[in-house]
Amino acid sequence: MPELTAQVARAVAARGPYPLAMRVRDELGELFADAEFAEAFGARGRPGWSPGQLALVTVLQFAENLTDRAAAHRVRFGMDLKYALGLELDDPGFDASVLSEFRTRLVEHGMEEKVLDLLLTELKDRGLVKAGGRQRTDSTRVLAAVRDLNRLELAGETLRATLEALACAAPHWLTQAAPVREWAERYGPRTHSWHPPASTSKREEMALVYGRDGFALLEAVHAPDAPAWLRELPAVQVLRTMWVQNYHRTVSEAGAEVKRRESKDLPPGRLRLASPYDTDARYGLKQGSWWTGYKIHISESCDESDVQDAATEQAVIPVADGPPRLITSIATTDATVTDAEMTEPVHHMLAARDLLPAEHFLDSGYASAELIVGMKKNFGVTLVTPVLMNSSPQARAGAGFDRTVFTVDWDKRQATCPRGDTSTWWSPATLRGTKAIVIKFDKETCRPCPVRDQCTRSKTGGRTLSLQPREVQEVLDHARLQQGDEQWRAKYGTRADIEGTIHQAVAVTGMRRARYLGLQKTHLEHVFSAVALNLIRLDAWWNGHPLDRTRVSHLARLGLSLAT
Repeated sequence: MPELTAQVARAVAARGPYPLAMRVRDELGELFADAEFAEAFGARGRPGWSPGQLALVTVLQFAENLTDRAAAHRVRFGMDLKYALGLELDDPGFDASVLSEFRTRLVEHGMEEKVLDLLLTELKDRGLVKAGGRQRTDSTRVLAAVRDLNRLELAGETLRATLEALACAAPHWLTQAAPVREWAERYGPRTHSWHPPASTSKREEMALVYGRDGFALLEAVHAPDAPAWLRELPAVQVLRTMWVQNYHRTVSEAGAEVKRRESKDLPPGRLRLASPYDTDARYGLKQGSWWTGYKIHISESCDESDVQDAATEQAVIPVADGPPRLITSIATTDATVTDAEMTEPVHHMLAARDLLPAEHFLDSGYASAELIVGMKKNFGVTLVTPVLMNSSPQARAGAGFDRTVFTVDWDKRQATCPRGDTSTWWSPATLRGTKAIVIKFDKETCRPCPVRDQCTRSKTGGRTLSLQPREVQEVLDHARLQQGDEQWRAKYGTRADIEGTIHQAVAVTGMRRARYLGLQKTHLEHVFSAVALNLIRLDAWWNGHPLDRTRVSHLARLGLSLAT
């Protein structure tokens, strides 16, 4: 640290709130050492900026939700950043493009999570995060950095983007292979700069024109006399995939006939491209909302229990005399991946950092009886989560004899009904792709039963039960029983505060909208955002300014507190 920089920065900081960047330098020192990024930055070549300094600049950039240009400006003129980076007062900083090159290098070398790993390692050494205890996880949608396009616009924009790429890569070939004058008029403007025809028939005709032109261009690119390298252009590959997904073409003696695929004939959402520019973005649906892009899963520590006011029995925010809430894991997926598919990967990520919790609070989207059993067996983690209740007609109606009133003897492979009759059939089966056990009672036993109407809707047969394998079924029954307990519900309330973390991430770092194209760079953005949020929370904790104990208001649950 240059002595003059330290002296001037501290003198300026003494006249107001101590800056986050300076607090981070004081408390954590050189958090991101250059040696940690050596794999991505060779020893040969022109001199460049320190990767450790660029990592810190990028984290602080997300803490203030700055663009690359604004972040470079802050380094050039911000006293607090010069202090944090250990720069001389007259250091001119760097060009904004350096930050983009830095992110690209991290992605190319698979170092997207390096900064979060380094921070958590430091915090583990200080005892601020640890294995065991409690954590909670939730997900939210992320909008891709592209426009939402309908199928007509998507076809037109994909073809336009391909023609643009070919015009740059092989202009002379393109003038010979395509009707450039006609296509320049048709595909010159971007699709968002004009309004499509209002008539359904005209829109359908336009879609077919796009389809025929696209197939003609693909034929030209794959012609024997065309340069072979044209087929490898990413834009051409996207065009080919998009046309396979959206069009049919039948070639006969009468010629080629192009048709659009019907909605029922489209590929599944996980495979269907949503943009010619971001080929990782997908169409997603959650809680009735559609979007194009990604989904992020955020895990954070929550070791302190919510305290209750003895007089009102209302939940209150705990005093910050323990460690701050810190983000321990970030996972980014395309929008079609369900929460349940991420339960195990999230635990693998936590295990790799030696930060597995003893109890993990999740919503019902992450859980199933099989996952509850699997996470306990494979990771030693107890999932605190609601499970789906019994969906039998009797359970839904709240009347009659549902499955819980039957006694199951797993060793004898037999069930006993409330009137004492035993089952005559016990057979393993597969129901809707999952293992199950089907139990049947003899129809001769059930037919004369005086309470038959309360037990089965079958007119002629006996009662049938469907169970999951023993270990899973017992866990499921226990979880359903727990859910009805007020104490369990109060404990599960701990999960709700993850919504505040999501709100903070959106409000502070702009996490709802991706800045970059592609899944890897979007994940990199999320990791830097998580590190920025952790530093903001640590700053509040170091300053001793987290929220005092107050009743949980609606605003607090929205996450306006930076410290909890």
